[in-house]
Amino acid sequence: MSEMYHFQLMSKYNIRMNKQVYEAALNLDDELLKKDLGSFFHSINGTLNHILVGDLLWFSRFTAHSKKYESLVKIASVAQPKSLNEILFEKVSDLYKIRKEVDSLIDLWVNTELEEVDLGKALMYKNSKGAQNHKPFGELLSHVFNHQTHHRGQVSTLLSQNGVDVGITDFLIDIPNVA
Repeated sequence: MSEMYHFQLMSKYNIRMNKQVYEAALNLDDELLKKDLGSFFHSINGTLNHILVGDLLWFSRFTAHSKKYESLVKIASVAQPKSLNEILFEKVSDLYKIRKEVDSLIDLWVNTELEEVDLGKALMYKNSKGAQNHKPFGELLSHVFNHQTHHRGQVSTLLSQNGVDVGITDFLIDIPNVA
């Protein structure tokens, strides 16, 4: 399996999982979605906002790649978060609308603009503390998908603890059978 194909599968998985998690979360009232449940980003809403903040920060950084990506420029125009725990949207329903748009743009980028050769190049960027970094682009993209998966797992746990089932979360069901 090529690295490109892996990222295309990860994009498909993220679209499915974000849909499942958000649709499950929308079964809860706003008060519970914002309640501090003891997780790192405190609430379901806080954690879902953090996932989007991470994506916006990373895909904005990715616009500095030597190849210009139109889809990423659109993602970077959604918002410019100032901190990792910034609440961009108070209502999960509003957050979900933007999440779907961002997921569509990520999928478009992975399937039409990103090329295998791009993954081997390094990206120079500053992290949220201002430290300069120079890391392999493909590994950074792996980090972004892993970041989403990690925090969605936290949200899945919070939902489960509040009686909401998000369904099957395994990446396995997005991997096609070979002939």
